[in-house]
Amino acid sequence: MSTFQNTTSSSIVFLLTGVPGLENFHIWISIPFCFLYITALSGNSLILFAIVTQPSLHEPMYYFLSMLSTTDLGLSISTLVTMLGIFWFNARKISFNACLSQMFFIQLFTVMESSVLLAMAFDRFVAISNPLRYASVLTDLKIAQIGVAIITRGTLILTPMVLLLKRLSYCRSHVLHHSYCFHPDVMKLSCTDTRINSVVGLTALITTAGVDSAFIILSYILIIKTVLSIASPEERKKAFGTCISHIGAVAVFYIPLISLSFVHRFGKWAPPYVHTMIANTYLLIPPVMNPIIYSVKTKQIRRAVLKIFYPSAAKK
Repeated sequence: MSTFQNTTSSSIVFLLTGVPGLENFHIWISIPFCFLYITALSGNSLILFAIVTQPSLHEPMYYFLSMLSTTDLGLSISTLVTMLGIFWFNARKISFNACLSQMFFIQLFTVMESSVLLAMAFDRFVAISNPLRYASVLTDLKIAQIGVAIITRGTLILTPMVLLLKRLSYCRSHVLHHSYCFHPDVMKLSCTDTRINSVVGLTALITTAGVDSAFIILSYILIIKTVLSIASPEERKKAFGTCISHIGAVAVFYIPLISLSFVHRFGKWAPPYVHTMIANTYLLIPPVMNPIIYSVKTKQIRRAVLKIFYPSAAKK
């Protein structure tokens, strides 16, 4: 008989997992994760502050960047408490409802990031293909509507996926395999039929990241077609240059996501701590890298950030 009896969802307590096999080194492992969290939180906060306080950055491209920074902040905060709680205090317990809440926000901010990257691809397409109508197409009202649509879309798609977990019975071991609540992880602990949950989860993935990535690729096909029609090599280079930061942001979002999928599917030979470390870092790579990419590759952002720290130098 199972050690754990079937209980109501409200009374279930899950146990999160740090890095299997390396529990004695959790304090040391926490050091690089602390550095990543500090970098992500400070970098995105700095970019948000620069965009809000600098009138020169009150343009569609930077409004979308502020959405990306907000999403990255939310994604970092969603995992910070449980991950560092495990590494510092071995605080592994999490209630069922708290687990569902964390899962919802992690998934929501991930979906929002994918949606914002698609909106930024559309922004670059309009700016390059029809620069004279750029300001009239992407008005402040239109950008606000896009922001509301991004939040609404994520909420409507993810709410059923999370709530459907409440209908399941959990009579097996309550030990999760990550430092945060992960939808497939929770689903595997159920002793009832999870086919509906699997279908809803897969549908949510396809209709969010799957659709977004397809439209981002389409946007860049159209952008490349437009750029190649420009006669001047200098103008072509300048047009491509405005897309470099966005391409970098797309890469740091989708490459870790695809890598994690491959490791889970084909890396069963790898030690458990490899899966855990990749899963932990996958959620932190975009929030850490996006501020660095945009600060290095976007001259206006770099100037705005420098102006915050060195107001007199920026004027010169």
